Amino acid sequence: MVALTLTHWIYVVMVFVVLVVMVMRRDTLVPCILGIFLMGLTASKGVFGAIGGIFDAFVVAGTELLGIIFVISVIVSMSRLLEDLGANQLMVKPFTKLIKTPDRAFWFMGFVMFIVSWFFWPSPATALVGAVLLPVALKVGLPAIGAAMAINLFGHGLALSTDFVIQGAPTMAANAAQVEVTDLMIQGLPLFAVMGIVTIITAYILLKKDMKKGLLKPEEDFIEETLTEEKLKPTAKVAAILVPLVFTIDIIAMFVFQLKGGDATALIGGTAVLILLVLCFAEHKKSALEAVTKYIKSGFVFGMEIFGPIIPIAAFFYMGDISTFAQVMGREALPAASQGILADLGNALASIAPMNKPTAAVMEMTIGAITGLDGSGFSGVPLVGALARVFGTAVRGSVATLAALGQIGAIWVGGGTIVPWGLIPAAAICKVAPMDLARRNFIPVIIGLIVTTIVAMFII
Repeated sequence: MVALTLTHWIYVVMVFVVLVVMVMRRDTLVPCILGIFLMGLTASKGVFGAIGGIFDAFVVAGTELLGIIFVISVIVSMSRLLEDLGANQLMVKPFTKLIKTPDRAFWFMGFVMFIVSWFFWPSPATALVGAVLLPVALKVGLPAIGAAMAINLFGHGLALSTDFVIQGAPTMAANAAQVEVTDLMIQGLPLFAVMGIVTIITAYILLKKDMKKGLLKPEEDFIEETLTEEKLKPTAKVAAILVPLVFTIDIIAMFVFQLKGGDATALIGGTAVLILLVLCFAEHKKSALEAVTKYIKSGFVFGMEIFGPIIPIAAFFYMGDISTFAQVMGREALPAASQGILADLGNALASIAPMNKPTAAVMEMTIGAITGLDGSGFSGVPLVGALARVFGTAVRGSVATLAALGQIGAIWVGGGTIVPWGLIPAAAICKVAPMDLARRNFIPVIIGLIVTTIVAMFII
């Protein structure tokens, strides 16, 4: 076993500091930056080398995340153009004819939200699904809180925690855990399924129970809002057909040509850019060049707003990987036999602590949920990925499965399902109080997390 150095212990201490700061619901950038600096000092880089190490760590982490930042940015660029054209409403509106009862409204709204969130991210999907399907759902008798639950649990819960198309969350977790993103998604699939099924069915049962008791009633002052054909431009109709068709072709291409991970993400991102170009030229003609620039700028502002605070956090946790550490601090800063800080800690933990798979699963889920308390969800993903490497090594279990478990805890809690300050979009679009939505989601989500953790104990 490799002897742990002061650099190892600095990493451990700063991980605990980050957890404490998260529990206090404060931002974790400062302790992460401080952690990199202190590791630079203990790695004999000197004061100036440690200061430069902070920037180098940012660059390495940014390089790892660049593909995800770009694909989310261009997808948001495209979705904002579709919103301005009115095409997003046209794509969803035909499905409103299928909503005839409150039960159908809950499940149909949820599934549409799930699919749209996979391709366009939950934030813009919330506005789209809420604007088009909410009036119909309320009209057939689904209470506003029920509609908010469907949008929130399927979108910011199930879709964001799986993220199989854009692959933002699994890529971050996989990078920190030093596993392939496809391994994480495949091995974590049973856990993703259990969490989604248990949580949403529990929420639905509790909702129906209160509706039967008369505790929840349909909105009596509902005013139907419709989108008339006269308000639409020809480009909107073209876009409403083009976008689903092209992305369907992308999905088929992924299966036929076995595109996975970065290749699949690149296909989705490139498709979004080309759609943006085509529709801008079709709609804006002479001013198309400026229009493309405007939408691209808007998308990248959104992307950097989301990932700007995450890069320093990821930079610290990625230091647990031997290759990242070597790029920033130099390979000679760790013992020759070291496999990286995370692997070394896992081996040390296995030799001195009675770690087992149930304990590892509980710790991974608990820490993942704690990291979600900041209302972001994504800020804790690098941490749970790194810890999955430690725990998985210690119990000789599946690191990818543990990383998926931690990802579920971080995203379901922090992505916006039970933390009030994280679920404001769904609450606002449905005109319900965020605290009311949080209370409604709390029991189903907690039950889902517990059941998923139990399942993980047997498959790690």
